[in-house]
Amino acid sequence: MFGLRRTPELHVLVLRDADAVAAALRDALAEATDAQRPGLERAAALVAEAATTPDAVLRARWVHQRLAASGYAGPADSVAAVKALREAEPGLSLLAAVRLSRDAAAHPA
Repeated sequence: MFGLRRTPELHVLVLRDADAVAAALRDALAEATDAQRPGLERAAALVAEAATTPDAVLRARWVHQRLAASGYAGPADSVAAVKALREAEPGLSLLAAVRLSRDAAAHPA
């Protein structure tokens, strides 16, 4: 219908740049001295581990961070949590906030 506008919904997009970081670490390892190698190898292992983290866990982490920053400390899937999340991210629709809060409750911080 004409004249009715829907507020654009904020979508939470999980971006991963672990491949680029891993490639940079491999390059650094190729040129590393013996003293630098252990630290770079540990960093490479951490990047490999982070690359396997599921998107749902990353979204849950994002929600927990937003809730903590807003001062909310209760259950992640409560009405108060959804309200706090929407106040922290004003462009977030009610549906998206509910879905994200459920993800956060399924993956505690």
